[in-house]
Amino acid sequence: MEILPDILQAYLDDHCDAEPEALQTISRETYLKVLKPHMLSGHYQGRVLSFLSKLIQPKRILEIGTFTGYATICLAEGLGDDGEIHTIEVNREMEEMLKSHFRLTSVEKKIKLHFGEAEHIIAGLPYNDFDLAFIDADKKNNYTYFQLVFNKIRSGGLIIIDNVLWKGKVYGPENDADTQMIRKLNDQIAADERVDKLILPVRDGLLVIRKK
Repeated sequence: MEILPDILQAYLDDHCDAEPEALQTISRETYLKVLKPHMLSGHYQGRVLSFLSKLIQPKRILEIGTFTGYATICLAEGLGDDGEIHTIEVNREMEEMLKSHFRLTSVEKKIKLHFGEAEHIIAGLPYNDFDLAFIDADKKNNYTYFQLVFNKIRSGGLIIIDNVLWKGKVYGPENDADTQMIRKLNDQIAADERVDKLILPVRDGLLVIRKK
């Protein structure tokens, strides 16, 4: 997943905040027990998400795609005492593992876990003032999720979309359907004048979007 040279990534890992013990445990469990463990955000990207969250000090966060909860916890680190993160996971079989992971942390009570299709759950959430949203679910629906989330985010809020460099394929010669889909998403956001945007070359690419 990493697009940076291993030696550079190792240097970056060594010069950011240490990975909290609970997240180290979650990372180990994910690699031992879950298919496709590389989907985990990991140490450096997790610290980036935590840092961005702390910068804007959100009261309410929306996450699409919980997986094993690593990014959820990182994002929740920026919440105040009365803040909350609503995270949506389609796979109900992850419930027991997620709850056990959240219990390892100090942010457990701030996490509101939803199971089901993201489109239906987002439509039913009674909030239009999220400060931050993180989209890291099925890639074919990224732009649909962006459109749904856009109306739920306050002016000045952030939307972050993961995997937008697609292992470097988006700027290479590859032309398979998945790569074309990610390129189209990036082009659509780049042309959207309602937002400020940039891609951070973190792990597999984070598209950071600020709603004007």
